[in-house]
Amino acid sequence: MGTSQDFILLRDLNQGRRTSGFSVPSRGLPGLESFGVTPFADLPPEPSIALESLDAKDLREATRDPDVLSVARSIPIRLVEPASRVATTAVAGDTWGVRAVGANRTAFDGSGITVAVLDTGIDRTHPAFTGVTLTEEDFSSSGNGDPNGHGTHCAGTIFGRDVDGQRIGVARGVSTALIGKVLADDGGGSSEMLFNGMEWAARNNAQVLSMSLGFDFPGMAARLVQFGWPTEAATSAALEAYRMNLRMFDQLLAMIEARAAFNGGMVVVAASGNESRRPQYELATAVPAAAQGVISVGALGESSAGLTVASFSNTNPVLAAPGVEVVSAATGGGLVALSGTSMATPHVAGVAALWWQAIQDRRVPVTAAAVNARLRATSTLNGLAPGVDVLDRGDGLVQAP
Repeated sequence: MGTSQDFILLRDLNQGRRTSGFSVPSRGLPGLESFGVTPFADLPPEPSIALESLDAKDLREATRDPDVLSVARSIPIRLVEPASRVATTAVAGDTWGVRAVGANRTAFDGSGITVAVLDTGIDRTHPAFTGVTLTEEDFSSSGNGDPNGHGTHCAGTIFGRDVDGQRIGVARGVSTALIGKVLADDGGGSSEMLFNGMEWAARNNAQVLSMSLGFDFPGMAARLVQFGWPTEAATSAALEAYRMNLRMFDQLLAMIEARAAFNGGMVVVAASGNESRRPQYELATAVPAAAQGVISVGALGESSAGLTVASFSNTNPVLAAPGVEVVSAATGGGLVALSGTSMATPHVAGVAALWWQAIQDRRVPVTAAAVNARLRATSTLNGLAPGVDVLDRGDGLVQAP
């Protein structure tokens, strides 16, 4: 049979039912459900993620299975590490990020919107999350909670309540949050954790999904070299695994988008990455932020000339948001100022919750596509320093409704 290896399989549990020959929608045949008959043609995509050990024969069979939409080797993922960390104390009023995105001037607070955060978990005991119904799910096998602190900080920026008189949350009316721990306490994980977290968030009808993490291509290549692979072979295998995971990510996003007709879909926001080193060099937005349908986010900082692109922020984001010295919740209590595109991303996720609520309040059908459109159309160049490159700031600074 040969040597088996771990592969991630993405299936659509409703695929076989749709193609079973019964394709008359229930609205044409009322009452079928009472006889146990399902209107298969109306079934939405139902993604299922499984990690399976396959040899070469099993792999060939899996790729020919009509219910299997994508197959990929598991690869490492990692959080987008903060570029700096500074302990701080509360200062009465709004953080500069809350002010910059206009969250302090809007009539909306995110009430009624469900937000999902895929990260290192959350410190649910922090006062910033008082009154928020937090549903935690651990995909990392390291247990719920957040000794790392990264996920707690990001969640605080999205929906955190005021801490000692300082406002840190963009959408502090959000009262339901899904916290998927897809990164272990050391900030590392693997791609099946991310895919399982995304599927879980979609299944639980999250309307906004925030991710400040990336695929770790160099990490996989290095790991294979440590296992004794020649460098060329390790690099080739890691590149192929990277491509496979990108295709699976795109396929899963397409399934989530197709569910919009049934539940409105999910706005997906991700950090562009902190690998640039201006003025020496700039790197492009990393995956998964670079995937189609994702709102990738670059980081801005304050200067005497206006908002400038952070030296670490990767190029080609869709939108930009405050990402330098962002004050938010710290694990164990209190506040901490972090810098990174990880910190910019939750500002956009919070504004997405505000826009979802704003459109919903107009009593018109709201979908993720409509929210995405508003996020991009209402972004602004006001306040940006002269000469900021369009490739570095995307459509501009995200703005609340």
